[in-house]
Amino acid sequence: MLPLCSLPKKASSFLHSLSLSLSAMEETQIASILKSSELYPIPQSVKLSYGTAGFRADASLLESTVYRVGILSSLRSLKLKSSTVGLMITASHNKVSDNGVKVSDPSGGMLSQEWEPFADQIANASSPRELVSLIKDFVEREEIAIEKGGEVWLGRDTRPSGERLLRAAEIGVRSVLGSVAVDVGVLTTPQLHWMVRAKNKGLNATESDYFENLVTSFKCLIDLIPINKLEISTLVLDGANGVGGQKMEVLRGYLSNLDVEIRNTGRDGGVLNEGVGADFVQKEKVVPLGFGSEDVGMRCASFDGDADRLVYFYIPSESCGDKVELLDGDKILSLFALFIKEQLNIIGDEGKQCRLGVVQTAYANGASTDYVKEMGLEVVFAKTGVKHLHERAEEFDVGIYFEANGHGTILFSESFLSWLVGKQKDYSEGSDKHNAVSRLVAVSNLINQAVGDALSGLLLVEVILQHMGWSVQKWNELYMDLPSRQVKVEVPDRTAVVTTSEETEALKPLGIQDAINAEIKKYQHGRAFIRPSGTEDVVRVYAEASTQEDADSLANSVAQLVKSFLGSS
Repeated sequence: MLPLCSLPKKASSFLHSLSLSLSAMEETQIASILKSSELYPIPQSVKLSYGTAGFRADASLLESTVYRVGILSSLRSLKLKSSTVGLMITASHNKVSDNGVKVSDPSGGMLSQEWEPFADQIANASSPRELVSLIKDFVEREEIAIEKGGEVWLGRDTRPSGERLLRAAEIGVRSVLGSVAVDVGVLTTPQLHWMVRAKNKGLNATESDYFENLVTSFKCLIDLIPINKLEISTLVLDGANGVGGQKMEVLRGYLSNLDVEIRNTGRDGGVLNEGVGADFVQKEKVVPLGFGSEDVGMRCASFDGDADRLVYFYIPSESCGDKVELLDGDKILSLFALFIKEQLNIIGDEGKQCRLGVVQTAYANGASTDYVKEMGLEVVFAKTGVKHLHERAEEFDVGIYFEANGHGTILFSESFLSWLVGKQKDYSEGSDKHNAVSRLVAVSNLINQAVGDALSGLLLVEVILQHMGWSVQKWNELYMDLPSRQVKVEVPDRTAVVTTSEETEALKPLGIQDAINAEIKKYQHGRAFIRPSGTEDVVRVYAEASTQEDADSLANSVAQLVKSFLGSS
């Protein structure tokens, strides 16, 4: 630790005046942060906000932010009795020149929303003095004891800027005295979340343990397929030129019941997320680079840049050009719900007591919502953003959530898992009920319950298709998506729009929802909603109807209503 005399005179004077009022932070601690923060001055005219994706920006602007999130992560670990916290350097599906940073709580979930304002404050603190003052106030308010024991695991994806930013995170973590930074290497985002969750549950938590868990659970589900109804066909995977394709290459070596051809691994000169990846395929509904007419009818899948999103697709015929049939997060959710419901039905009356629910956002295609409702499942809506869906899914014994972009997972309550394990002992081994219970236990182990995970999600899709004896085309026939259209309307003040918590109806401006409802009634299977953007003065309009022409017309009508009620900028 540097002595006070090594600090500049003004900083030393500031430290002494500040330390007189400190109870939770010692002078040496303040000196540590003041000294290290001088290494990472904040860029001018940059203001960042922590959201579901953490902080994201051009990588050249992020060193000071990542350093400060390192400090936050150490404090979070100490606040939670020295639990291990995760810090991931990634910008997911953003372009390669961007990067970002986000924190994994000890549960493996996202950073508590209660800490997000503090993240914003320290990320945007204009000077080392302001940074220390904010930290001091927060430490005292949260009653955080600065002592040995803080531990932060640091991961990064394959972006060239990742290693440099990870070094900044390390310095931030270690500037909180007694805290340890552990570099766990290049990982997918879901891998880091899984490892943090496992570590805090007292389980083996290395990357090898992650792979072993996937392989063991997948093999268990394969072994429980009553009859191999479908010859194993090749899956063609688009790795988005990111970390997910490279990790799938490792995983493939352990799997005997899955034939995967992996393209766009990033090793062949392809650029991360450029014309490839789940976000590109889902939005554009065209084939990624490296796919073409030779893949007609093949079962294909795409990861995004950090492998927390998964979509499937196939090329229907050569005459379709580069257009694909997309099986998005809604279709994946429906497949998972169908399989789990089938197992509960096999268990019988006891299985029907399980509260199985589905969580979607207002952007979920109405046809998917109707399909799961027809299965007899409870469907609830949550505000846009994975953290909101995750919270609602925790209300169920088994909660399934997905966004259309392919991010989602399945949550099993601890009480329901205990019940399942008990029933495994009660039922005769090899009986239908025992097999159904065993499948559900294996699903709970295979799926990443911390966060959406493209690798584990892909394995679950593949084993369910083998279990059902279905091709990707057969799966796509579960329901037909209603045509939809999304429109952005620039407005003078987006805060004039206030919606319900589920974002399905507008409460303000007064009268606009009645006007929207009147438009909806003009169209068969019509549905529409508006919601304000979280980052710009824009109101987003979503509309769907029985034909694309009607969906376009409804979207434009609602957009005109927004302009009429709010004006246009």
